[in-house]
Amino acid sequence: MFQFDYQQPKVIAEIGCNHMGDFEIAKTLIRLAKECGADYAKFQKRNPKELLSEQQYNASHPEPWQSYGETYGQHREYLEFNIEQHQQLKTYAESIGIGYSASVWDISSANDIIKLQPDFIKIPSACNLNMQLLSVLRDNYQGDVHISIGMTTSAETASIVAFFNNTPENKNRLILYSCTSGYPIKFNEICLLEINKLYQNYGDKVKAIGFSGHHLGIATDIAAYTLGARWIERHFTQDRTWKGTDHAASLEVPGLQKLVRDLHHTFEALQYKEKEILDVETVQRNKLKNNG
Repeated sequence: MFQFDYQQPKVIAEIGCNHMGDFEIAKTLIRLAKECGADYAKFQKRNPKELLSEQQYNASHPEPWQSYGETYGQHREYLEFNIEQHQQLKTYAESIGIGYSASVWDISSANDIIKLQPDFIKIPSACNLNMQLLSVLRDNYQGDVHISIGMTTSAETASIVAFFNNTPENKNRLILYSCTSGYPIKFNEICLLEINKLYQNYGDKVKAIGFSGHHLGIATDIAAYTLGARWIERHFTQDRTWKGTDHAASLEVPGLQKLVRDLHHTFEALQYKEKEILDVETVQRNKLKNNG
């Protein structure tokens, strides 16, 4: 009888830029993620002047009331930590027993985070067709590479996998995430069955499949896990009313606590009975079973 090889899920608290440029808030969010039971606290690293054109850098933020600067570039600069601060965040995270990682948006940021040697580095959906960026992580980094494939066609996803799997050993480092890129998204936009498609197309070509959610609540994360997502990533904040575009699609402490709890309980439940009548059933069978 077929049985999927369920493993205890890994939960990533995507802090991203929800620290609002405040280093102490970033450390607090790491601590809270640890207290909630998450396995990793993840940040983002950008070099705005490399990532953005001059026109983009000097343009207004598309949602001015959410901006931390007069231009979009200044907004992005305000939210950035330098590599020394990322090293401090990694050291702090590991000192309290939670992993550290980061999503990288450009080549300079990738090279910086590689120096920290986290367990994995993430490429967001927005950057997954930047083949120079993929090359840096494929060729100069030995850890796992996690890639979200929101707003990415099937043909583009196939090209990403083929590009990364240029050697047999690279196949064992790639994790693809089912994802819909919106903040937040409606339930009919989550499209959980894309996880099945990823297994059908790439199950033997990647290390694992994950799920990056931008929805409300936690029910569909449990469903994603039962469909085979080994990694569950959710944006995490202390207060969803804080300034910034990601807070609305983030979990607060009670939500992340419940997500980790329910994922772990689901892992315990996903098994066959070890014998036809469990010990817990024996008493009830003897008392209630009507054999005619």
